[in-house]
Amino acid sequence: MSDSDLQIAGDILAVPHLLQPSRQHPGTVAEFAGLACSIAADRAQWEHLVAYDATTRWNHLLRTGPGYQAWLLSWLPGQGSGLHDHGRSSGVLTVLVGTLTERTGRGMRALSQGAQRVFAPGYVHEVVNDTLEPAASLHVYHPGLTEMPMHTCAAELAGATAARAARPLSR
Repeated sequence: MSDSDLQIAGDILAVPHLLQPSRQHPGTVAEFAGLACSIAADRAQWEHLVAYDATTRWNHLLRTGPGYQAWLLSWLPGQGSGLHDHGRSSGVLTVLVGTLTERTGRGMRALSQGAQRVFAPGYVHEVVNDTLEPAASLHVYHPGLTEMPMHTCAAELAGATAARAARPLSR
């Protein structure tokens, strides 16, 4: 009789104390993107909360957990974020309603409903509603957002963005 892995290690199902507990909160980029997708798909979770303010961009902290925050933002035509990064936080931006334009050192990209962008800490961009219709988006940050440094120069945009490119999430 030969030794098999099962004989050497034992039956994992017979020793439940060795099993990893299921996580209650996301911990990887893929899990944060999945969280954003699940929130976006459940309109009852966020649709009644969206408000539009002509004087400033509206936002609402929708959810928070260990190491992350999920923010709901609204955008009237012409409203934008200004050129900024997210400090030490990574992020997932998901368009919930309408179309937003993301401007980076690599150019402009229209993001329509359902589009998702994943970005690393220090990624410099600007998000604007260039359309004539209101828009709403979900932003999940890991770790939670503690700073949002503003940038003033297009040269900063080109240099910082080239080093930290965002990428669309493959589905």
